[in-house]
Formats: sequence, C-alpha cells, structure tokens
Amino acid sequence: MFDNVVFLCLIVFVARIIDTSLSTVKTVLIVRNSSLLATLMAFCEVLVWFLIVREALATEANPILIALSYASGYACGVLVGMYITDRFIESNVSVNIVVKQSRKIVNALIDHNFAISVSKIKGKDLISNKYMIFVATTNRRVKDLKKIVTDIDSHAFIVVSDNKYRIGGY
Repeated sequence: MFDNVVFLCLIVFVARIIDTSLSTVKTVLIVRNSSLLATLMAFCEVLVWFLIVREALATEANPILIALSYASGYACGVLVGMYITDRFIESNVSVNIVVKQSRKIVNALIDHNFAISVSKIKGKDLISNKYMIFVATTNRRVKDLKKIVTDIDSHAFIVVSDNKYRIGGY
C-alpha cells in the first residue's frame, strides 16, 4: 500500500502518536471509573495499532527506519497523552498545606470557595506548633490554590495527591 519509505515512516510515526495517546488517556479513564469511554478508547487504540503494524511488517522498507519511526511515535504519544490527560480530564485531588500561621491562608482559601479543614500539628522538631490545611479540590484549581498560599506564605509546604473519589464537602 505504501511504496515510499519516508511516507510509511511518517504514517507509522503519526499512527503511534495516536494509538499511544489513546492508550494513555484510556488508562486514566479506567482509574477514574469511566468504563464506557475507556472501552471506546481501547477499541480505537487497538484498531489503529493493528492497521499500522500490519503495514509496517508487510513492507520491504529498511526495518531500522520503521523501528525508529515506531519507537519515536510511541515516545511522542506518551507526551501527547499526558498533555491531553492533564489539560482536558478533570480529576479530584487533595492538597495538604503545612504552615506556621493559618488564619490568613484559611480566610483566603474560603474566600475563593475552596473546601478546607485545619488541624494543629507538630513540626519535625516535635515542639513547634504548625497547622495542616487539608483542601479537597480538582486538578484545574491547584494552580490558583498554590498562588493564593505562596503569596501569603512563601515557605508553605504543599503536597498534592490524586484521589479516586470525593464524597461530601461543599
């Protein structure tokens, strides 16, 4: 079907970007319990993969060029899939913030409609009193949250974790 080796290499490269991106997004959807959409992604991923592998194996072209195109497309596909996932798929995250003084940060976060809880904790020296602010939010709001906190306390310790579920809160 493809006589020109450069054209075939380009097709293999682009197809690998597509199927690997679909695979990356599919994996995130599986973890987030979007089974119908993940199933559709899996079907498309394997269809693209099968069609391009069939063509790549059937060609008389230089196998090293095909292999390099295949591997390069896969690597780029991982990056594209990560970008799509981060940019377009909303996820629940929890954010733990450790600070010395909490009142200003708590008020600022409440003013920006973040759901929070505050606990008094001890620091690494087991003597000094600090505060842990727990925030349940989405990945899309983390950048704003970080800016609010660091504008008030540039030494705040912030940890962000993905959550599978969030139940309750406001």
